[in-house]
Formats: sequence, structure tokens, C-alpha cells
Amino acid sequence: MAISEPATPEPVTSSPSSASSLSQPASPSVADPGALGLGAFAMTTFVLSCFNAGLISLSVQGVVLGLALFYGGATQFLAGMWEFRRGNTFAATAFASFGAFWLSFWFYISRIAPHLDAAHAYQATGVYLLAWTVFTAYMTVGAARVNGSVFAVFFALTLTFLFLTIGAFAQSTGWNKVGGWVGLVTAVLAWYASFAVVTNATWKKTVLPTWPLGS
Repeated sequence: MAISEPATPEPVTSSPSSASSLSQPASPSVADPGALGLGAFAMTTFVLSCFNAGLISLSVQGVVLGLALFYGGATQFLAGMWEFRRGNTFAATAFASFGAFWLSFWFYISRIAPHLDAAHAYQATGVYLLAWTVFTAYMTVGAARVNGSVFAVFFALTLTFLFLTIGAFAQSTGWNKVGGWVGLVTAVLAWYASFAVVTNATWKKTVLPTWPLGS
């Protein structure tokens, strides 16, 4: 996310009007959706991670579902569609996929999980999280060509999914809490990246660094 990839074959620049300072929009009529996508991801991740970390009672965990459906899900998915319009493969794949993740999370928690065999439900959650761990891990390789802020988000998110996967399969509250705390770090990193995108674009100069990595 925030999340623009290096332009080819033109040399990479550090234009402050882009999230990653690495892309050239396909059309000037399409604003950079990076701040929106990252913000949607960050807020939803933050709220869910508060529960995973054990900071808030699970009895009110339903508050996550509205965010997952409308902000982390639908809004982030739309950001991905706009990135397709801009010709940004990495950002489009990231935002559309994680938007779909939050939509599937909402559906899984509200429609699927209540009907699973209680004795084996942890396996369903574990394989679901494992699949997202794999996806996030290989997207982290791509993020290494974007910028430092995006790479940090993906690296931390990979660890978040990994720890939550271990927690699910091991039925371990301890590992779930570790995943929750790392998820909070991930959310803060994503919020910073979103903050940098919208601030740099608004001020039309680099106010907050994102540390471009492409060459």
C-alpha cells in the first residue's frame, strides 16, 4: 500500500506528490488513492489488533465488523481499483487483495464461523490465516522495491499473520496476543505511510519521508 511502484523505463524520481515518490500516474484526473487505502487498512487493523492483544474484551469484538465491511473492505478495495486505473500493479494488487481480505473476514466471522464444528474450527481459522501469510510474504518482496515505509508495513504484517497463524493452529492465547501487538505496530506504520502520502500531496513537497527504495 502506499504503494507506488517504480516507473519503467524512466528513471525514478522523488516527487512529493506520490505516496511512494516512485510512480507517475496514468491520468492526472485520478488522485493518488494510496493515502485512502493505507488509512482504511491501518484503522481496521488497529481496532482488530486491540482485541487480539487482549486490550479490550472480546465481548464487544463485533465493532470490528462494520469497519471490516465498509472501510477496511469496500473502501480499500476501491482504492485498489483506482490503482489499476493508474497502472500501478503492486498497489492495485495490494489494496484490492487486502480489501477483499477484510470483506472475507467480515463474512467469515459473521456467516461462516458460527456454523463450523467447534472441535475443528481452529483449523479453518489457521489455514485461512496461513494463506494470507503466504500472500503477504511474497508481496513483501515486491514492497522492497517501493519505499521504506511500505516495506515496513508489509514486513510487520507478515509477522502479524504468521504469529496469528501459529496461535490459531496451536490454540494459543499467548501467540494470538503476540500477533495482536505486532498488528498494532503494523497499524501505526500504515497510518504513518498514509499520513505521509496525504501530507506530501497536499503540501506539494516532501514533508514526511517515505525512503524510496527503487532504482
